[in-house]
Amino acid sequence: MGSYAAAMARVAHHVLDARYENHLREAWQAYGDPRSIVSVVEVSAKVSTNRVYRFRLDDGHSNIAKVSSYGSYFLFREDHDRIHRTRVVLQSTRWAGLLADVLTERDGRPDDNRDTKRDGHRERVFTFFNDDLWTAFYQDVPQGRSLPKILTEGQVADLGEEMGLLHRDCAEASRRIPPSSKSIKSDAIHLLELLSDKHSSLKFKYDASEKQYLRSQCHEFLEQLDRFGYDDWSRIPVLIDWNLGNFSVSMARQQVRLFSRWDYDWFRIEPRLLDFYFLSRVASSTGDRTVFSYSPHTLLEARFQRFLAAYHRIFPMNEDEILFLREVYRFFILNYVVREGDNFFQPEYWHRLQHEAVSLCLPAAERLDLRPLLAMLD
Repeated sequence: MGSYAAAMARVAHHVLDARYENHLREAWQAYGDPRSIVSVVEVSAKVSTNRVYRFRLDDGHSNIAKVSSYGSYFLFREDHDRIHRTRVVLQSTRWAGLLADVLTERDGRPDDNRDTKRDGHRERVFTFFNDDLWTAFYQDVPQGRSLPKILTEGQVADLGEEMGLLHRDCAEASRRIPPSSKSIKSDAIHLLELLSDKHSSLKFKYDASEKQYLRSQCHEFLEQLDRFGYDDWSRIPVLIDWNLGNFSVSMARQQVRLFSRWDYDWFRIEPRLLDFYFLSRVASSTGDRTVFSYSPHTLLEARFQRFLAAYHRIFPMNEDEILFLREVYRFFILNYVVREGDNFFQPEYWHRLQHEAVSLCLPAAERLDLRPLLAMLD
């Protein structure tokens, strides 16, 4: 029986693979490029439910396709528009080659890295929707070196300086990028509504006391947004998911320099602080692990303080921003694990992370005291 079930699972997986690949080919045909696809290889990280493919064309070039099936197609399209606009604005800075661009269309024709406006037309990113799947295409950007699983202290400081420079330029670029339809505030309100609705709350595999605890955490998060004055804070393009499989670096003269970034699952237009939890994980002495949990301990490590000090020298922070990092962490757990987790993570990850959200992560957020980090401001 076990072998039969395993065989059926393999058949189902093969059918799903074929469906996604067929959708990719249909999207490329709709894109209108005369080149044909000669091979398709899945390069997904196998953590997200998104599917990512590298496909090679008959002229030897290759592109990347992301095929998605959760959330809103319209928010997917909006995010990719904002990503493209960000890249266009950053072309005049040292980050000209950092971001993998989203392929665009103009009057139904493939486009070739034009400015956002030309001849009275606004450049549009190409996205393809068909029933319950949607796709965007990216440049297949060169990849530099990967950072080691555990960085040296010098590499931690280098990365802090690099992120300070990037955020500073993104803050300038944000003046030319429209805001997003979603925000961390609207997402938290949506989760609170879901947890309070007797029908919608069935999607969450929590008992009554756990749902009440999650409601209280959403409420507290929204109260904290008001106390910190979130509505008045500046917003910049942030990529959030800075794990070692999403970006590469160069090592000129043994100094870390950001080289390329190609994954945008959690892209947002939000206060810069949303990037910092994952950056604390990159800087951590824990290192990159295959079996991972989302603990806040990385925010308190001396290595993260070193990162922040280097960042602060480039793009200064204030006390409220440092203390707001607790809310950044709380939002990450509430939104990406609790609200979106069943859609975003593969089941084997999600079930464990869902349990840890209420048993470990959110209680840890309540206890998290970030005042020791304020010494960095001196």
